[in-house]
Amino acid sequence: MASKGAEPVIRMEGVSKFFGTFQALKDVSLDVKSGERVVVCGPSGSGKSTLIRCINRLEKHEQGAIIVDGVTLNDSRSSLNAIRAKVGMVFQQFNLFPHLTVLENLTLGPVRARNMARAQANDLAMSYLERVRIPEQAEKYPRQLSGGQQQRVAIARSLCMEPEIMLFDEPTSALDPEMINEVLEVMTELASSGMTMVCVTHEMGFARRVADTMVFMDHGELVELATPETFFSAPESQRCKEFLQKILHH
Repeated sequence: MASKGAEPVIRMEGVSKFFGTFQALKDVSLDVKSGERVVVCGPSGSGKSTLIRCINRLEKHEQGAIIVDGVTLNDSRSSLNAIRAKVGMVFQQFNLFPHLTVLENLTLGPVRARNMARAQANDLAMSYLERVRIPEQAEKYPRQLSGGQQQRVAIARSLCMEPEIMLFDEPTSALDPEMINEVLEVMTELASSGMTMVCVTHEMGFARRVADTMVFMDHGELVELATPETFFSAPESQRCKEFLQKILHH
């Protein structure tokens, strides 16, 4: 019997995605093991966000297969529900409900989707607010928080659904520079707890620190896949070299 680590928790096989005639993903194959931390980078328009949005079916792929924790993604409602229960997602924009307090934003999912009792959901929410280091903000509304605090609330909200996999789509790109680190610190702590993570980000210091695997994409193709050591010191493709030169020296 193979151990759980042997079978990838996310498997993409020959995945292609079109927007009209534009091909956003070209025959992409990628395996992510349980507990693995994958950082996806590349120039804008390279397909990074599309890749991550296909994993939880915010976008539908046209060709190939995506299997998440044994569930094949297709049009069935049951596969979608199974995926959404397993996969949490954090976006560039925080997507918090402005008319709800921080605590209410966090308890909405567990109460509605998991039929959790409100008292239990409150306890769960507070434990995750502690984890992202802002328990004192529980009764505030999103507009009363900084961007960095709002993004940490968004991470805590995803964690309240107790996902097995977390996807991050450029979670710091809408933040002011001084707020980026507070969000990356929370993500680093999450990575060290063994959470399976796929992150699209330009934060190369973070990538170096937490990634097990670096993925470089360009023009919808997965161009390079390597450990951080190899990726940063000896990238194979010219495209990857040029990208790293730009991003590390700007």
